[in-house]
Amino acid sequence: MTAILQGMRVVEGSAFVAIPLAGMTLAQMGADVIRFDRLQGGLDAKRWPVTKDGKSLFWAGLNKGKRSIAIDLKSPRGREIVTEIICAPGEDAGLFLTNLNVRGWMDYQTLSKQRKDLVMVTLLGDRHGRPAVDYTVNPAVGFPQATGPAGSDDPVAHVLPAWDCIAGNMAVSALLAAERHRLRTGEGEAVTLSLKDVAAAMLGNLGIIGEVAVNGVDRPKAGNALYGGYGQDFLCADGRRVMVIGLTDRQWRNLVNVTETAEAMAALGSRLNLNLAEEGARWQARAAITDLLAPWFAARRVGDFAAAFDEAGVTWSQFRSFAQALKEDPDLSADNPMFTMLAQDGLGTFPVPSTPFAFTGAARQPVVPAPALGAHTEEILADVAGLSEGEIARLFDDGVVAGPKG
Repeated sequence: MTAILQGMRVVEGSAFVAIPLAGMTLAQMGADVIRFDRLQGGLDAKRWPVTKDGKSLFWAGLNKGKRSIAIDLKSPRGREIVTEIICAPGEDAGLFLTNLNVRGWMDYQTLSKQRKDLVMVTLLGDRHGRPAVDYTVNPAVGFPQATGPAGSDDPVAHVLPAWDCIAGNMAVSALLAAERHRLRTGEGEAVTLSLKDVAAAMLGNLGIIGEVAVNGVDRPKAGNALYGGYGQDFLCADGRRVMVIGLTDRQWRNLVNVTETAEAMAALGSRLNLNLAEEGARWQARAAITDLLAPWFAARRVGDFAAAFDEAGVTWSQFRSFAQALKEDPDLSADNPMFTMLAQDGLGTFPVPSTPFAFTGAARQPVVPAPALGAHTEEILADVAGLSEGEIARLFDDGVVAGPKG
């Protein structure tokens, strides 16, 4: 079976998370993704985490399966070549992803003169074109003020770059939607989205804007509690901490049944005049519910109830560090078909994920490591830009392009 996007070619000019993630997502579904970078590497070439030798594990993680060309983006000929690669002919080509807001030669108005049906997706910081990253957008829309221990006044920023991750996958959706439009109409498309608009849209989609505007509620911090339902963390006898969820009726019933607290919960509901079968009521009664359940967990080790929880269908998990998760969770190992133990030059051997998608009619592609900078320069110049061997040699001699170092 071939990959679902076999034959599609996407060119990527990018840095950091969102657009590299978009390109990698397409590459792992079989698209030929060409990333171009400066001769010295992109802005994210040495982004942490890095190995003890300074090689970027971040870059290796977000550029799997792509082809790399290193080129002097300041030289006129280098810019011409990048334009030729972006606008190369072919019904499955002419697709460009970028978060490099470069005007004058790499904007849609200029590039579309070379290929009228160009599809270009551009990610900005905010809708005005000002710079922004996840760690500035998240505070701006309010999430750190609602994150952290109840009663605390200190903002807590999320360590996961959530808006980057969402924006990256929105960029994939935008590219595929615009490409479908082109297939139907023959028309190109310039799609622009911004990191802050992604966050603002989700703020509205999750009902938070409405909660403030309609109810006048500025959501307070609630620690690890699940807002609007029941979810809470508990410390167990072995010092491990678990999270249990009672959001839906089934989740709540399973939790109550396995902890044998049905009678106590019924009495609690009667005392508080709340129907704990309703998720909102469980939120209102969360402190009292937690007081009932805490002794049950404090008296038991995780191993004492893990099998019973799984058998009863309780929605729960253990709190782990990254290191504990890698050591203990088989879903982060080669037991999971998504992962492959991969030896990578200069990085070592560790589990590396392919795409999380499992299509019925297309094979999950093997993991392909991120390329060294410029690893495919020569073949891209020949196969995509259509340059002769002599011209390619001159470009190398003149320092306009470069291959892998070492």
